[in-house]
Amino acid sequence: MENKDITVLAIESSCDETAAAVVVNGRRVLSNIISSQIDIHKLYGGVVPEIASRKHIERINQVIQEALSEADRTLDDMDAVCVTYGPGLVGALLVGVGAAKALSYASGKPLVGVHHIEGHISANYIANPELEPPFLCLVASGGHSHLVIVRDYGEYEILGRTRDDAAGEAFDKVARAIGLGYPGGPKIDKLSREGNPGAIDFPRAAIDGAPYDFSFSGVKSAVLNYINGCRMKGEAYSEADIAASFQEAVVEVLVDHTMLAAKDHGITRVAIAGGVACNGALRAGMESACRENNYSFYMPTPVLCTDNAAMIGAAGYYEFKKGVRHGLDLNAVPNLKLEPVS
Repeated sequence: MENKDITVLAIESSCDETAAAVVVNGRRVLSNIISSQIDIHKLYGGVVPEIASRKHIERINQVIQEALSEADRTLDDMDAVCVTYGPGLVGALLVGVGAAKALSYASGKPLVGVHHIEGHISANYIANPELEPPFLCLVASGGHSHLVIVRDYGEYEILGRTRDDAAGEAFDKVARAIGLGYPGGPKIDKLSREGNPGAIDFPRAAIDGAPYDFSFSGVKSAVLNYINGCRMKGEAYSEADIAASFQEAVVEVLVDHTMLAAKDHGITRVAIAGGVACNGALRAGMESACRENNYSFYMPTPVLCTDNAAMIGAAGYYEFKKGVRHGLDLNAVPNLKLEPVS
């Protein structure tokens, strides 16, 4: 019985992707269906929570059915139903949680609530089947910038977090300021390849007494002030140079803080996760820094960096193995914290 495969159905709806996946033993993905709403939210320059919730309701059943169908499995074949219950947009989360509870109740399968950030970290297990804790992970996304030691499956020591804007949030705001629109991260990444990363010296924030914490509101404000200053003086400016210089400032801080934490804690395995982990400059910078320090470097494929349900299935598998079960009173927790090891 110990060697029996554990297959889970996973659901993710924390922001603007409606996703479902079937995952075996936390590492093998049989299906990973993602229905994105980017084209809708583009019109508004960012995610509109009410619209996101409505679109999740429209798509959730189809996406779940598609995930089961592609995996050639039925609900009866599942050992558990796993779902993101926080953090995220409350209305969006409620759609996924409601669907998961209904499926759990109807099928009699156990329900496992999963932390969204834990899901991002666990994406590394799918992309790198050889990876096991302990390791250091930088989680950088639209809503989160965390530096975490993964002590064991589901056991985390949080070394640093953002004091204000998350890295992805800063990317979106700067993209909007230079007229690139939403989503900002990929657009800045693309434009920055045409610019000079040393053209403008934007600030790198350091926080006294908290060397692993992040702050990106200062660099965002510096970009806005630079653009406004140029406009007021009637001076031309290069959007590509702004994008490249801003990206360089953010990436440098992310890489430097991660390397400092690895050195201070004697960790030789380093991973990245979250939507910002798709960024080409961050991937290259982290890979180069790890090579220089003789650290092993792990990163998920881009599709596993952005919100998806396969990562929730990976995290959910380890929670299920630990005996975590949730009742039908499971609720969405929009500001759910990543609980550190006590």
